[in-house]
Amino acid sequence: MNLPHFIDYGFGISAIDAQYHRPGRAAIHLIAENGVAALVDTGTQFSVPGVMQVLKSKQIAPEAVAYVLLTHIHLDHAGGASAFMEQLPNAKLVVHPRGAKYMVNPTKLIAGVKAVYGEAEFKRLYGEIHPIDEQRVIEAPDETRIDLNGRTLLLLDTPGHARHHYCIFDERSQSFFTGDTFGVSYRELDVNGLEFVFPTTTPVQFDPAAAHASLHRIMSYHPQHAFLTHYSRIGHLPHHAAQMHDLIDAFVGIANEAAKETSDRHAYIVRAMKSLLCERLAAHGCTWQPEAIHELLRIDIELNAMGLETWLNQSEQSNKT
Repeated sequence: MNLPHFIDYGFGISAIDAQYHRPGRAAIHLIAENGVAALVDTGTQFSVPGVMQVLKSKQIAPEAVAYVLLTHIHLDHAGGASAFMEQLPNAKLVVHPRGAKYMVNPTKLIAGVKAVYGEAEFKRLYGEIHPIDEQRVIEAPDETRIDLNGRTLLLLDTPGHARHHYCIFDERSQSFFTGDTFGVSYRELDVNGLEFVFPTTTPVQFDPAAAHASLHRIMSYHPQHAFLTHYSRIGHLPHHAAQMHDLIDAFVGIANEAAKETSDRHAYIVRAMKSLLCERLAAHGCTWQPEAIHELLRIDIELNAMGLETWLNQSEQSNKT
């Protein structure tokens, strides 16, 4: 399945491929309103040339990008922020209050990711990350309203995936830009126009109760669509919200079963998650073989398993104190 480098959806909204890992894995969303624009999430340093090319093709000058909005500061969403701010001279960076200091001084953020991936892999995945002038950073607490040339963007605090996460309600399109709060949904897994969506429990701040509450809050606005960073627009939101609630509980159930394992919890969670997702995809109507599903979702399953392990360890520590 070959996705185009960018997709236009109407209401001035476009998805631009971030070129992260593979085509169709991560989207940067462009919102344009009468010649003024905002970007939602940034991919990595390596995403910048492709986005600048799309802006040029749409006759949007770099000076006309007013905001770069980060749903949260995980580096597949925020790794390119400093490189974009260098290219977009008038842009303000809008970030959750819990994440702002890591954009102004990214030393700890970089060190944490390098501890997981190593120096060489960090450079390969994310390139260079520089400090951003705090004068260009807007901290966005709950219910912050951003005026994009007369178009209101409402930012809602939506923890569950991360405590530094907000989602953006665009009143014009009656849609949400959800980062990772509404899960991930790859276009390759669409069946007869219906998407398949599942939660992302990436380390280190997965919180199932908060994840449920954030989903309820999003759905209270009765949105028409959600624009996911992984990967772009989905409809059928009442169906997907129900599936997400069910799968959050199922993932927690897997973690709790893994707690009984005395050998390798991680391997247990990976096996159980592979099995569950294959089962749900078969019910969805997907005819892929398990090996093909595993290959497409390998990175997501690995990160989800790591996040569930972290949540399990934190829960056990909390119960001891």
